[in-house]
Amino acid sequence: MKKYILFAIFGILSVACSPQRAEEADLIFTNGVIYTVDESNPKVEAVAIKDGMILNLGNNQDILAHTGNNTEVMDLQGKTMTPGFIESHGHLMGIGYNKLELDLMYVKTYDELVEKVAEAVAKAEPGDWITGRGWHQDKWIEKPEKMVKGFQTNEPLNEVSPDNPVFLRHASGHASFANEAALEMAGISNLTGERPGEVEGGEIIVDELGNPTGVLTERASGLVARLVPAETPERAEAALTLALQELVEKGITSFHDAGSGQAVIDLVQKFKDEGKLTVRQYIMLTGRQPELLEQWYEKGPMIDSADHMLTVRSIKLNCDGALGPRGAWLLEDYTDRPGHRGHETLPMEVVTEVSEKALPLGFQVCSHAIGDRANQEILDRYEGAFAKFPDATDHRFRIEHAQHLHPDDIPRFGELGVIAAMQAIHLSSDRPWAIDRLGEKRIIDGAYVWQKLFQTGARICNGTDAPVEPVDPIPSFYASVTRKTLEGLPEGGYEGDQKMTREQALKSYTLDGAYAEFEEDFKGSIEIGKAADFTVFDKDIMTVPEDEILDTKVKITVVAGKVVYKAI
Repeated sequence: MKKYILFAIFGILSVACSPQRAEEADLIFTNGVIYTVDESNPKVEAVAIKDGMILNLGNNQDILAHTGNNTEVMDLQGKTMTPGFIESHGHLMGIGYNKLELDLMYVKTYDELVEKVAEAVAKAEPGDWITGRGWHQDKWIEKPEKMVKGFQTNEPLNEVSPDNPVFLRHASGHASFANEAALEMAGISNLTGERPGEVEGGEIIVDELGNPTGVLTERASGLVARLVPAETPERAEAALTLALQELVEKGITSFHDAGSGQAVIDLVQKFKDEGKLTVRQYIMLTGRQPELLEQWYEKGPMIDSADHMLTVRSIKLNCDGALGPRGAWLLEDYTDRPGHRGHETLPMEVVTEVSEKALPLGFQVCSHAIGDRANQEILDRYEGAFAKFPDATDHRFRIEHAQHLHPDDIPRFGELGVIAAMQAIHLSSDRPWAIDRLGEKRIIDGAYVWQKLFQTGARICNGTDAPVEPVDPIPSFYASVTRKTLEGLPEGGYEGDQKMTREQALKSYTLDGAYAEFEEDFKGSIEIGKAADFTVFDKDIMTVPEDEILDTKVKITVVAGKVVYKAI
């Protein structure tokens, strides 16, 4: 009898002391070059996922121990995986509508733009609006013979579209180009006076005789834009579907929408409810609708703490224009337009008012500022609000673009804890001509100064400002680490001492992007317990020669443990 009792006790002890079976994963990625953006464990081979979260990570052998009867195992075959890329400043519906209208982003000459309009007119009924976006006169390989204040004039547009109003937004979104038919509908004709063409917060560009050229900058664009027929619900759904597809194809797992109204929020919520929202959305309330802000002050932020797919807790203010149309608000005159300093497109007292209302309610404020005057003014308003509400320490207020700073204001980002939401691709696209706007000294001292900002302790989140630029993060990552144009010029990059390291660039697109939306504990790095959001590339963007970065392609995009895109 004692013999059987001893055997039983031995059996119980054997079971108790045997190693536990590893928890079964839903999905395992193996054989990868996996950059975690976790300083304590920067690189691994494999990751296990369960219920949309990271179950474990490490070497292939250890992670394969999580394989069960229902586990899917995906062999990365040496491809590179990173945390899911976060687009920290873009325009969600703009990406989709850009695919439904004339896409002028890749137009290289004015003649080519006119040709595209003529093709659209041939397919349209008389009276139909021709709309599009993406033109940028400073990126054309040749300029038209007739230019007024740095812009083309609309005579060729009038010839090809006499019966159809045409309204084409500048790539920056801070100017537009209309034909005569559209201007007539808006009641815009010959303008005279001491400063002909000036309107509050913008300008109607006119020639020496006071005739409108068709170019409208900043708030003047609204004179024609308000006449464009409103979008239909069906067209909005089509645009959102196209935008989401574009995001997953480009490896984007989270998206910061830089300013939308309630209609967009409701549409994204509808997609979420129907299971069609494939990319996490962080939507900023547009400051262009004061009544909308009042409604949200009343009910407070909408923080999605369940599945983290749709959060609304920030406010976007548009405070100046862009350098391209000379709308960025400067402390000194434009080098190539003496007497002109751009536009304050929003009264600065509004920044103070919104900041002071937002802070105690838990809303983040994100203010668009490109020129040094706009950046300085906004930092002043933020600083005043922080002083008034000293207990609101985790505000994470942002300046969107922070493109051109006065040297005295650079340290203030770190001191105040203001996030610089910058788009490195703008350096590649704009720097060759931006020097004409600002001159060499202002460029060197304060334009696109990434390392100077890092040295203050500031965080930089990266992006593209799509559809101003394509939403593809690879060109922006390339610009971050090379400071070159996409043609690889100049040798050594523009102001090369301000290049990001590849580690900084990756973090700006992942963990710092997550921080900029209060989500760094949930996503942004590959760690146990965080969201299984990944981007898989066919090249190792952290080690390949810099001239190969632009050849990199997204192969797989994973959101919440689900493969939402896989290249054929």
